[in-house]
Amino acid sequence: MAGNSQAYRHVVLFKFKEGSSEETLRGIEAAFARLAAELPFVRGFEWGRNSSPENLNHGYTHCFIVSFDDEVGRDAYLPHPSHQAFCRTYLDPALDDVCVVDF
Repeated sequence: MAGNSQAYRHVVLFKFKEGSSEETLRGIEAAFARLAAELPFVRGFEWGRNSSPENLNHGYTHCFIVSFDDEVGRDAYLPHPSHQAFCRTYLDPALDDVCVVDF
């Protein structure tokens, strides 16, 4: 099976601190969607909550996939002030761990 070369993907898995409220999680989901919609170099945005019956998620409950045309878009995204503000405001207080894979 060949890889998909049509987009460059930034895949992020989140494990939230124990006791994070549903309100907090929904706020993060909505804020991430707003962030992706406001940045012109974001080509696509998908996300979902884990529903696998395999119980292999190691506590990671959310997966977000941000797509770009290429690594240049990703490289503009990571230090962008809006992305940094999102991380400080929403993620820093709530995350227990994060896993990132780009391809």
